[in-house]
Amino acid sequence: MKKLFLTGFAATLMLTSCNKDEKVQTASLEQQKLDYQARQIDLEKQKLAIEKEKISFEKQKDSLNKVAEEKEEERKEANRKVASRKSSSSGSSNSGGGSSSSGSTASNSGSSSSTGTTETKKKGWSSAAKGTVIGTVGGAAAGAIISKKNPGLGAVIGGVAGGATGYTIGRANDRKTGRVQK
Repeated sequence: MKKLFLTGFAATLMLTSCNKDEKVQTASLEQQKLDYQARQIDLEKQKLAIEKEKISFEKQKDSLNKVAEEKEEERKEANRKVASRKSSSSGSSNSGGGSSSSGSTASNSGSSSSTGTTETKKKGWSSAAKGTVIGTVGGAAAGAIISKKNPGLGAVIGGVAGGATGYTIGRANDRKTGRVQK
């Protein structure tokens, strides 16, 4: 009887434990589906946020481009005004001679507008060139003085190092003054 009772108890225990696993597994499967859907919703929210940022970035980019175009148009308009002033001033000085002088006025206005826009103010040495020369001479002198055993080698090394440093400093100054871009 004891064996029968223990066998029945063990069988009941096994059957109930198997049913619980199925229920837990079913609940777990439902929970996994819910978790998956929640993750999908989070991903969609992130995609939406990224799209909103892209749109706002494009709007900012468009507005910056529009401002740049307006500035360019203003600059072109100012250049046109300057060119028309130059042509009108040269036209008034040449207008006293008849039909042949009007032909020369047209040629003068064409040449004055082209020279006004291509005129350059870059004369003399750049700061980079000056810095290179000064750095090379100073570095060579310092290298020769410092290297007592081999002053020639010290002068060469000092000249190279000084020239590179002088060039770097002079180039930075050229960028500040607008002589060189980037």
